[in-house]
Amino acid sequence: MNTSKKIPTVPLNRFLKHSFEILKNPLPFHHQNFEDLGDVFRLKIGFNTSVFFSRDAALAEYVLQKNQKNYTKSKIQTKDLAKYVGKGLLTAEGEHWRKQRKLIQPAFHKKQLEQLLSAIKQAILSEYKRIEPHKVIDIFPIFNDLAFQTVVKSLFSSAASQDDISRLQYITEAAQNMMVRELRQPYFRWWFKASGKIEKYLALTREARGILNRIVDERRISNQKENDLLDMLLEARYEDGSAMDEEQLIDEILILFTAGHETTSNALTFTCQLLALHPEWQEKLYEEASYLKKGTEDLMARVMASKVCQQVIEESMRLYPPAYFMDRVNYAEDHFSGMTFKAGSSILFSVYEIHRHPDLWENPEVFLPERFADGGRKFSSQYYPFGAGPRKCIGNNFAMFEMIIAMTELVSKFKIYPEFEEIEITPLITLKPKNAFLKFEPRELD
Repeated sequence: MNTSKKIPTVPLNRFLKHSFEILKNPLPFHHQNFEDLGDVFRLKIGFNTSVFFSRDAALAEYVLQKNQKNYTKSKIQTKDLAKYVGKGLLTAEGEHWRKQRKLIQPAFHKKQLEQLLSAIKQAILSEYKRIEPHKVIDIFPIFNDLAFQTVVKSLFSSAASQDDISRLQYITEAAQNMMVRELRQPYFRWWFKASGKIEKYLALTREARGILNRIVDERRISNQKENDLLDMLLEARYEDGSAMDEEQLIDEILILFTAGHETTSNALTFTCQLLALHPEWQEKLYEEASYLKKGTEDLMARVMASKVCQQVIEESMRLYPPAYFMDRVNYAEDHFSGMTFKAGSSILFSVYEIHRHPDLWENPEVFLPERFADGGRKFSSQYYPFGAGPRKCIGNNFAMFEMIIAMTELVSKFKIYPEFEEIEITPLITLKPKNAFLKFEPRELD
């Protein structure tokens, strides 16, 4: 069966015509194609190259979970991203991925994460000191630094200096920006390589690896036990009793930086903006946080009982999923709902579109945290803020705990007011906020 006859195709000339718009923000282009052509279409991006775009939640569930063994991640992650961050959990595939997932999974169990909550809270409160009351500020840089500091403190405790942290953050973000240019402008890749741009950023990642190697070596020499993520990674053992080698350890740490800070800072910013637009939910969150603080000093107990805060965050990630697309490539030819995908087909799922699909959600464009009053499980076949199936984000609990602490501490200190007309986005590797201007007024202490 010829897929081009079954699935509508967007021709190459239309892609090239809109290439600069796509570079700036591809979502309107894709949305119009979905509206015109249906929930699955094929986009020609070269004379012999095409990508299938989908907002079909049933197809996503089939590919990511039910028939996941027939699918691998695309070269965007396994090669393009991997050249900057190595072969860690996010970019690895096959047996290598399974081996790493089994090794690292225990470090992200709730009992292990409980030991990190105090450090996470301190990192958050430290960054909140930068919020100037009564002034209009862009909150994203504060959340961006907060999320990076949280990952660093959870990984290294106090082992990394502020200079090291700042340099690692700069390199992480610079490499991602370069990768965006490579992906959005594939016709310029020859120039990026010939001009030395790619080598420049690869040199930066080698610098980052050198910083991390030094931090790891210092920890090993010190023989100090910090009970942080680095200790857990150093002590983890494969089935044969061996530990990760140095290169693999650095790969995993780079992945934690890349996946662990930007998605969280994006989600926190969007959540903060939505709360500014919906003061009634600010007050519900404030009342819950105040009640829980009076009831117990146990931070984990408060986090687990913060149901209103969890609803708010889950609805925020529905409207603005930081990981707004997922991609897969099939090993063997596959068939679904009358469609045929030849072996080697690239399928890109728009999480952004699935989360706003009018057939799946009541009032999909409206902020309604109450839809998650019974948790997110009822939406498991159409809600993918952390992915789905075996490749679901290993740090989902870490991220949720961090975001709950961050939002409850924020609304406990401030009332948040919007200083923007509408929420703006910048879709890069992740869905980033833009012009998130807010005003913070201190709450009167009881």
